[in-house]
Amino acid sequence: MKTGFVSLVGRPNVGKSTLLNSLLERKIAITSNVSGTTRNIIEGIYNDKDSQIIFVDTPGIHKPQNKLGTMMNKKAYMMANDVDLILFLIDAAKGFGKGDNFILEILKELNKPIFLLMNKVDLIKKDKLLEQISQYKDLYPFAEIIPLSALKGDNVGEIIDTIKKYLSEGQLYYSSSDITNVSRDFMLSEMVREKVLRLTKDEIPHSVTCVVEHFEEDSKQAHVMVTIIIDRDNIKKIIIGKNGSMLKEIGSQARIDMEEFLGKKVFLETYVKTIDNWKDKEKYLNELGLNDLE
Repeated sequence: MKTGFVSLVGRPNVGKSTLLNSLLERKIAITSNVSGTTRNIIEGIYNDKDSQIIFVDTPGIHKPQNKLGTMMNKKAYMMANDVDLILFLIDAAKGFGKGDNFILEILKELNKPIFLLMNKVDLIKKDKLLEQISQYKDLYPFAEIIPLSALKGDNVGEIIDTIKKYLSEGQLYYSSSDITNVSRDFMLSEMVREKVLRLTKDEIPHSVTCVVEHFEEDSKQAHVMVTIIIDRDNIKKIIIGKNGSMLKEIGSQARIDMEEFLGKKVFLETYVKTIDNWKDKEKYLNELGLNDLE
């Protein structure tokens, strides 16, 4: 049985979470056009008859502007150093920029096989793609260079087949039925946070977090209560919207994802509170990973 850990690394918005979902053929990581959507280390577990591959989705590496950005970079560096193989994603439509080069210089020090994955190739012409591949071969002796479209699923199967060639025989780290390392409540809370980021776009800062405060279910339905926590009162009205319209839309879209995930009807309640008006500030800081930030 081929087994191993594979880290997805790259700048914000290059498609790491989209690729993870495509590799597993189901959604376990939230996505949006907002930089910094992925804040936590999420493992997606791929199983087939001859392998178990644990894909590690990491926050996008970027120049940090605050403690949260520093924490996100720290997590990404840590996980890139503790895997068997690295998938380095770039946005082929934008080309290899300064941010990509910054990440590559870090990865060079790790002495691990690195795949350069050129994502979003559906947005560029073939002759430009071939020109880029020729250029990128000279940047570093990548173990593999693979063009793909994570959104459309193009070449995703090839990535799985190629990864297996670099893994060793080993024991299973998870049950063959497991799909992720994160809890049910984390998945549900992230579904709400995704809708907040998607619907409000750049109006809401990265520090927004969501917490499941109540979950109850039977064989036919589930009742979920999620609190959206923000650090400033002046953005509360943006999330709530006129006459509660934005909060209603956030809940409506999140509920659809929850019903698909749980396989049953969901009754979802959502509330918005500032950190000063929430009962568990310590939990908020833990969700952001700021309590243990050096």
